Amino acid sequence: MDERRTVKVSKYLSKHLRHQPERIGLTLDEGGWVGIDSLIAAAAAHGFRFTREELDHVVATNDKRRFAIEGGRIRASQGHSTEVDLGLPAATPPPYLYHGTVTGGLAAIRAEGLRPMNRHDVHLSPDRETATRVGARRGRPVVLGVDAAAMHRDGHVFHVSANGVWLTKAVPPQYLRFPRNR
Repeated sequence: MDERRTVKVSKYLSKHLRHQPERIGLTLDEGGWVGIDSLIAAAAAHGFRFTREELDHVVATNDKRRFAIEGGRIRASQGHSTEVDLGLPAATPPPYLYHGTVTGGLAAIRAEGLRPMNRHDVHLSPDRETATRVGARRGRPVVLGVDAAAMHRDGHVFHVSANGVWLTKAVPPQYLRFPRNR
């Protein structure tokens, strides 16, 4: 499968497993799962055909491990704007986590902290390199440090998704560390 096709199938899966399953007639269960056969059939009925082999390739080679397969069903690992309960247990975060963003959002982040925007949770990375890649998707990246240990001590709840992304409802500004000169 060529790289462009892999990206196209991955974006299609993200759109319909995270944000708009109803656009192709799918209903996710409470955990965000849908039958693989149902997904493939719904996509084909709406003009986007892919095979089970292509689906397996996308899931296996996605560097961010965006999707999980369990038996005959699939779901997005996190990032939903639709109502789902991923069933992730609370977890103790490492002392610091990181968030990649761009300069344009810094004023609002300084004032309000990190908010989930149209998602259920704020996404945090376990290392600077990952956060840099995340921020670079929208321009020149700025990496913020998150004092996760202090947040956890103060009662904020964290979860970690199957692909290693840390999730929390919000990060108030006092827990953020901005790079010097930003």
